[in-house]
Amino acid sequence: MPTYIYETTDPNKLIRNFEVRQSVHDDPLLSDPATGEPARRIISAGYEILIPGKSTGPSVGSVGSH
Repeated sequence: MPTYIYETTDPNKLIRNFEVRQSVHDDPLLSDPATGEPARRIISAGYEILIPGKSTGPSVGSVGSH
């Protein structure tokens, strides 16, 4: 189940981010479940995990001949 990032949208308060685990089939939340403040889902590019010493590019030989 993915974790989605939301941010509060009340212009009179500090913007606050929070995370919620939801099914991809669930509708986006309209408010923070903890406070009831209006909120919106943030679209992000996701995360990339880098492991030192490991290649994140294509495997040798998969690029084709030059």
